[in-house]
Amino acid sequence: MTDATIRLTTAQAIIRYLDHQYIVIEGEEMRLCGGGFGIFGHGNVTCLGEALYAHRDTLPLYRGQNEQGMGFAAAAYAKQWLRQRFMFCTASAGPGTANLLTSAALAHANRLPVLMLCGDTFLTRLPDPVLQQLEHFGNPTFGVNDAFKAVSRYWDRITHPAQIMQSLPAALSTMLDPADCGPAFIGLPQDVQGWTYDYPEAFFEKRVHHIRRVAPDEDEVAAAVALLKGAERPMIIAGGGVQYSGAVAELTAFAEAHQIPVVETIAGRANMLADHPLNCGPIGVTGSDSANALAEKADVILAVGTRLQDFTTGSWTAFAKDARIVGLNAARHDAIKHMSAPVVGDARRSLAAMDLGGYTAPADWTDFAKTERRKWDEYVAENVAHGNRPNSYAQAIGVVNALCDPRDRVVAAAGGLPAEVTANWRTLDIGTVDVEFGFSCMGYEIAGGWGARIAQAERDPGNDTIVFTGDGSYLLMNSDVYSSVLTDKKLIILVLDNGGFAVINKLQNNTGNESFNNLIADTPTATAPFAVDFEAHATAMGATAETVANPAELGEAFKRAKASDKTFVICMKVDAYDGWTTEGHAWWEVGTPHISDSSRVTAAHKDWESSRHKQRKGL
Repeated sequence: MTDATIRLTTAQAIIRYLDHQYIVIEGEEMRLCGGGFGIFGHGNVTCLGEALYAHRDTLPLYRGQNEQGMGFAAAAYAKQWLRQRFMFCTASAGPGTANLLTSAALAHANRLPVLMLCGDTFLTRLPDPVLQQLEHFGNPTFGVNDAFKAVSRYWDRITHPAQIMQSLPAALSTMLDPADCGPAFIGLPQDVQGWTYDYPEAFFEKRVHHIRRVAPDEDEVAAAVALLKGAERPMIIAGGGVQYSGAVAELTAFAEAHQIPVVETIAGRANMLADHPLNCGPIGVTGSDSANALAEKADVILAVGTRLQDFTTGSWTAFAKDARIVGLNAARHDAIKHMSAPVVGDARRSLAAMDLGGYTAPADWTDFAKTERRKWDEYVAENVAHGNRPNSYAQAIGVVNALCDPRDRVVAAAGGLPAEVTANWRTLDIGTVDVEFGFSCMGYEIAGGWGARIAQAERDPGNDTIVFTGDGSYLLMNSDVYSSVLTDKKLIILVLDNGGFAVINKLQNNTGNESFNNLIADTPTATAPFAVDFEAHATAMGATAETVANPAELGEAFKRAKASDKTFVICMKVDAYDGWTTEGHAWWEVGTPHISDSSRVTAAHKDWESSRHKQRKGL
């Protein structure tokens, strides 16, 4: 290491540093940062924009249409790369940065690496108050960017150019840590971005990173092995962390060696193929009868790489109260939930360390699991079939599932589609399903599809990214249809129109309430109900688009979409009331009125509460 220095602005130094960070994935060395998404304003265009222009060939900058969509796209990109690569988002001070809050929360909830480089007010305060600045009279240091402290794993505001030499390595270390992974936020005051400093040249030397694999504690492994070897009805819950650890093969081998049935979380969908004999389906509120039947009988549960969200646990009613849980997770916070016996460590290394000897689950238990799965498969086959029935989400899912290629990636989020995809989609290949339900965020679908497609073009270019979205999510955020056309990143988008927020209308009705303000037809302030022409709208943004009347026509349109070389949008109306997947649900705790003038609401409250006795009270 020499004493040589190079004079750069803060912004130039940040981008130069990112340009020299690498990682090895499957034997291939590549840049850790895949580039970024940006919308320029006065808070980031003059200094950060100048720095990015100089590196435009190695750190491509995708022009966003909405900052929130940029964050969603960056999160989906990281998910497609299994958290081994990330993209940054840059936004201007004020509302541009504020628009990233929702996507930062999504990345935080889903434990995804996203780097946010956002404009801030002037450190000197000489021109204060400036355009788009929020003034807090008792605290002049407090502003919009402080809101990101709640939704970031790492947060910093650069007040001197030298600080990035500590801040950037710390941010990258956080984003690459399996236990603490999540978004990193760096606030960049507009004057500081342009200030210069004599940086050591050594700071910009090429560095090759790796993902840490923490070995489990021997005593924790021994305790977990003892529990599993004593199990009469063991079950494995496979979460999203299985894929992030690259432990799919190890988990499958462990299950096969000991004949333990496996169920999947929403984030863990596509850990096993649909036809694997030990795959007993998705678990929980949006799960399957087969997985939930196992969960309520299992005496020992090995939870691998899951944060045990309420949709997985049925608000902690899905399991027997005396069932023991082994929490295998890189994150201590997740491993100890509900008095679990923790195994804190990398999933791949921990599964290899858990030697159960010749133990296998009793044959009658494994047979029970396989029987339940066969019954669930029969239900799904009937559920996705179409004929003389109202159009449904499940039917559209079945059509696409039958016609897509095994390596096509499916993206869905929020509303009714996550439940329907989770329950009805039959996995054709590992790691091909992205159902965003960690934050259950409307608007992720198309933006996330765009980000996933950018990543897919880098690592798996021969296949399609297929987006399922409802009309509500489409109306909330659709501008990345244009982004996909503009950047030649083809998407196949299915807009399934049920006339509003139908899944929340269903919850409204199921709790005894009248339909109100969810479906367009039931919105009292909608004095002139109007049906959106989604085909015309998508066409106006440069996509090819069709409207179909039924699942049979959808199948033909999907074939044309597969053959197309540009973004293709297929629109179909589905019924708001009929056609929902009615089986496979576990109890879910929602707040219902304890008293009401409506007898229906009161009766629904009593019925809803009747399952509470099954809830584990934190044990």
